[in-house]
Amino acid sequence: MKIPKEIRTYCPRCRKHTVHTVSIYKKGKESAMSWGARRHKERKKGYGGQKYPELKRPAKTTKKVTLKLKCKECGMISMREGVRLKKAEVVK
Repeated sequence: MKIPKEIRTYCPRCRKHTVHTVSIYKKGKESAMSWGARRHKERKKGYGGQKYPELKRPAKTTKKVTLKLKCKECGMISMREGVRLKKAEVVK
């Protein structure tokens, strides 16, 4: 699906509809030394394997695309959960 580069939508900081620039949100790299990652590593250690069953076959074939909207007036960034898409691209 083609998503426009600019959308006119509501900005909670300006409290009115303004032009927003659109980009697709991407998750950052997970920290290997975070508490959850350390705990998961510890629980996987030794005999017994995973602490929960490994997923053999994924149930969903697509992911929900999250849009990152940046207000052109105040610069506030807000997220908007999109629909399930095979492919999403931001176009002019």
